[in-house]
Amino acid sequence: QEQLVESGGGLVQPGGSLKLACTASGFTVSTYAMTWYRQAPGKERELVARSFSIGRTTDYADSVKGRFTISRDNAKNTVYLQMNNLKLEDTAMYYCNADSYTGINYWGKGTLVTVSS
Repeated sequence: QEQLVESGGGLVQPGGSLKLACTASGFTVSTYAMTWYRQAPGKERELVARSFSIGRTTDYADSVKGRFTISRDNAKNTVYLQMNNLKLEDTAMYYCNADSYTGINYWGKGTLVTVSS
């Protein structure tokens, strides 16, 4: 059964760092576009960072450019989100998504990131 499991969330002070992981089972991430989304309380889900399977192209929301880095380890079937210089407004539930480019989408259940002093 296809599944995505996020991990690595937690409580961190402003300016701190966290590294999220999204591990897939039942399919191979190497052929999927992998995306991190987040949803803060009372707000819509937004795209944070995307890694395309072709050409290793990446894309980021303007709000995280220069602070967040998406990467993938195909051997571990895992995608990561390195988050540096975290801000209060980065507080959200972070979700991992896999897109096959053919209409197949998988979602994880999310991992909570709280930035607070």
